[in-house]
Amino acid sequence: MVYDLIIIGGGPSGMTAALYARRNGRSVLVIEKNGFGGQITHAPRVENYPGIPSMSGNDFADKLMSQILDHGADIEFENATSVQKKDGIFAVATEEGGVHEGYSVILATGVKHRQLKLEGENELVGNGVSYCAVCDGDFFAGQDVCVVGGGNSALQDALLLSQKCKTVTILQDMPYLTGDKILQDQLAARENVKVLTDSKITALEQENGQLTGVTAAVKGQQAKISCNGLFVAIGLLPDNEAFKGLAALNDWGYFDSDETCSTKTPGLFVAGDCRSKNIRQLTTAVGDGAVASLAACRYLNTLSIS
Repeated sequence: MVYDLIIIGGGPSGMTAALYARRNGRSVLVIEKNGFGGQITHAPRVENYPGIPSMSGNDFADKLMSQILDHGADIEFENATSVQKKDGIFAVATEEGGVHEGYSVILATGVKHRQLKLEGENELVGNGVSYCAVCDGDFFAGQDVCVVGGGNSALQDALLLSQKCKTVTILQDMPYLTGDKILQDQLAARENVKVLTDSKITALEQENGQLTGVTAAVKGQQAKISCNGLFVAIGLLPDNEAFKGLAALNDWGYFDSDETCSTKTPGLFVAGDCRSKNIRQLTTAVGDGAVASLAACRYLNTLSIS
């Protein structure tokens, strides 16, 4: 079978793209290597999605998956390893040995947050450890938090958190902050912000499954820092290298595409956190999914297929 649209990635952007394509009468296959929902499934509470005051990330993913299945989308739990285009048809090969054909493709491969790789880190996600201050900052209002990192993202997170948290401690493993000077100056003016350079977290402290603090090597000396929340902002990892032949990458490994979600290859589109963009949120992911899917439908309308 040759699908009208193959979507690689079953996160919010990929599933939204599937929904829009099915509502346009197009046959759709979604290929996902891990579990449907992507990073949002790690969020115990989502309170910034318009129209829904509060939900869990898992609940959102489950409902969206049920929705696309009810609309007739096909799914495969496989790891897509390459995409090739020949005679107007895309062939998507998977690690499991499958080859799926489609007239158009959307790459919605997402990203991964860089982790500290400390014992208990995964278990504490949603119980004190977070990778998104915009998403989770309100849950720590009036409490003590730490931010790991020294770049623009970390400093912007610290500024946001300083407006609602009791104290904010920035831990940077380098001798200096690398973020813009204007952000450093703004943080220096906040009385509840403390910056510790040459500081590397060595352990996470917890009690009854809840983060209570961190142990860090601060300028060579071990120190315990109490905190209710730990926001890790040390970068993102896109996984787009396998598809760079058909979709250009920027210097950071993201698909070099604008708000149109198009690529240099006709019929190939990108959506979600995997593409070059300034804001990576649930709302922008589903927005990309809609844009890319409608662009794919317009492309399909130009082909001589029914």
